[in-house]
Amino acid sequence: MASRVASRYVKSLLDLAVIQGQLEEVHADMKLFSDATDKSRDLGLMLKSPVIRHDKKRSILEAIFQGKVTSLTMAFIDILTRKNREPLLVEIANEFHNAYNAHKGIGKASVTTTIAMDEKTRSQFETIVKKLADRKEVELEEKIDKELIGGFILNVEDKQIDASIRNSLKKLKLKFSENPYIKDF
Repeated sequence: MASRVASRYVKSLLDLAVIQGQLEEVHADMKLFSDATDKSRDLGLMLKSPVIRHDKKRSILEAIFQGKVTSLTMAFIDILTRKNREPLLVEIANEFHNAYNAHKGIGKASVTTTIAMDEKTRSQFETIVKKLADRKEVELEEKIDKELIGGFILNVEDKQIDASIRNSLKKLKLKFSENPYIKDF
């Protein structure tokens, strides 16, 4: 969940991108920024550092992103650094993706399996998610958890379908622990 301040910046950037017809480009820019901070721990730490001056941070960000992002995104980064809000940039970039999905009506779901899914299985899950979420487009996040033993766990919005062997074994264990033949005193 994004902070209130970050959410306001995300909403402002999203609205401005829509008005200027650059929503797809700004979304790509925010993904690039988010990927850059995920890959470079130093970049994220630099943005949050109270020791490094704001003008130095702005020049570093310009050196990294100038020419790689739209002028709207660069202006947004410049405004944030001038207002000493650059520590929020990582959070804003991450939250922008969620706001973009909400604006476009893209559903989000995650599926956890024991092995990586092939294209056919992924397509089947996407079809199921589209029906459950009542969406035309979905973003399916895949996770692998060997402890499931088999089966899957599907999370769509506020619904969860747990068809894992691990869950079945837990239910069976619980059922066996309730022995109706032994009378409690």
